[in-house]
Amino acid sequence: MPLEFVAAPVLASAGLALFHHFEEGTRLSRRLAKWAVYFAGVGLTTRTVGRPWSLVWTFSPFALGTIFHLGWCARHGIHPLTAEPRERYRELRGWSGPS
Repeated sequence: MPLEFVAAPVLASAGLALFHHFEEGTRLSRRLAKWAVYFAGVGLTTRTVGRPWSLVWTFSPFALGTIFHLGWCARHGIHPLTAEPRERYRELRGWSGPS
């Protein structure tokens, strides 16, 4: 079995397990669509342009997401690992109600 078909679900599972509480206010349809696009991209790049590019597709969203996340948190005064202050984080995400 190709590495990308093992790495993609492992990375997705780890990400979901570790960071699910940061997505508490995101609609389920949006969260599912994000992963559907990711897995479809892995399959499409493997079938069309080959393994090297599918590995790029498999790993680069996590690297780019981390870079974006760290920059966004720094600009807005949010701790990148704990999302504190939590009220400020929820406000910036556009979520209402108690956490």
